[in-house]
Amino acid sequence: MTHDETAPVVPIASIEVDDVDARYAAAKASGAEIVHELTDEPWGVRRFFVRDPSGHVVNVLSHR
Repeated sequence: MTHDETAPVVPIASIEVDDVDARYAAAKASGAEIVHELTDEPWGVRRFFVRDPSGHVVNVLSHR
């Protein structure tokens, strides 16, 4: 992927989870840097981007 439709950066990986809201809450509580806030995207996913300890941006998502 060379660009993202709605986010400011391109993630290095995408991880699909069962409960993206819970993962978002856990990431926020841990103090992780949220690069793209939790968003319902027009193509049917709910997602957020978080920066991992190595500096890589990861897309965490669930399909709606």
